[in-house]
Amino acid sequence: MHPAESRDLWHLIETVHAVGYFAPSCREANAELGFKGFWMGYFGTRAAPMGRVGAPVVTATFAGFDPAMVARSIPDAWDHVAPDDAVQGRATSAAGALREAMPDCEDLAESLLGVLDKAIEVCEAAGRPLFAANRDVTPFEDPVEDLWQMCTTLREHRGDGHVAVLTAEGVGGCESHLLALASRGEDSGPLRSARGWSDRDWVDALTTLRVAGVIAPGGADGSDAAPPSALGEQPAGDVDVESLLEGLQLTERGATLHAHLEERTDDLASAPYAAIGEGGREHLRDGLIPIASAVVEQGWIPFPNPIGLPQVV
Repeated sequence: MHPAESRDLWHLIETVHAVGYFAPSCREANAELGFKGFWMGYFGTRAAPMGRVGAPVVTATFAGFDPAMVARSIPDAWDHVAPDDAVQGRATSAAGALREAMPDCEDLAESLLGVLDKAIEVCEAAGRPLFAANRDVTPFEDPVEDLWQMCTTLREHRGDGHVAVLTAEGVGGCESHLLALASRGEDSGPLRSARGWSDRDWVDALTTLRVAGVIAPGGADGSDAAPPSALGEQPAGDVDVESLLEGLQLTERGATLHAHLEERTDDLASAPYAAIGEGGREHLRDGLIPIASAVVEQGWIPFPNPIGLPQVV
């Protein structure tokens, strides 16, 4: 198989997984479980398969979030909801959202469990903490809950690999967001508000990338942009970060780096899908498309969004 197929399947898998973040019923369920606010629910439910981990572990495994943002929710989340309860609660609410989007999805979900299980079981867990923790979740008695959990497990498999690639290339969390924004031509506001980094952090990350010659605001050659040293010397309060990050573009070197990061992520995410063969991939694709389409039709997931999911169905 071509590694890019893993990205195509991720688009579908991520759409199923994302109901846990964006469906109103899932947000309400997190509050009913006992989490205080959206972000405690997000960090708590996603980290729950790893057990009562602390903020440094969540920061390291999730990547991309300001450590102080994580620390506002973890470990306090475990005083409100036990990890095992969060694991069950998130699956129950996600399955409810999938049924809301596609009431007759149970038979379709059940038909996909075998190929998903095969894809998951062949994967090497070393260096993939979120994948390993999710694979260890005991199967539920509901096929739709199992479908959501298996999609989540594969989603975290790709995510762990992506973090490994970024780490190997020396790309920090804030820097990775700027590369993504520049590659997609998106406004920085939604991502900045969803990742917690300070204005100073964004300025420093942009400076780092400009010094490296991979990103330039205002033009691909950077000829009309202020020198990197000028950005680095200004106090954060004196910098209009929104304007500074407007119209970011990748240089040729930046485009090459971004393509390498994505292609290497695809490579590392390919093993589960290669294992199920062309027929298994076709079966998975055919089964997930109607479910993912039904989710998108609900309008829960904004496009663009902070998780980088494009609208493909």
